[in-house]
Amino acid sequence: MSSMHTNCPNCQLRYEKEPGNFYGAMYVSYGFSTAIFLITAFVLYYFFNDPSLNVYLITILAVALLLFPLNFRYSRVVFLYLIWKT
Repeated sequence: MSSMHTNCPNCQLRYEKEPGNFYGAMYVSYGFSTAIFLITAFVLYYFFNDPSLNVYLITILAVALLLFPLNFRYSRVVFLYLIWKT
């Protein structure tokens, strides 16, 4: 799942400039995960009449696991946009 192209198919940008280049994407992923947790908790609180703590934990964990592949991929893409200089 973590494999990526070496270069961009359109502009030939080399994605990984040095080993460990995507460690910074963990911070972006942390932000995405926090947003996912907060949005899920908000939906549960306001649309499902504030269920018990177990429902919160199970639902947030399930949503986070379902969205993990998107979170993983898009955090790398956003990180590339943040560090790319033209």
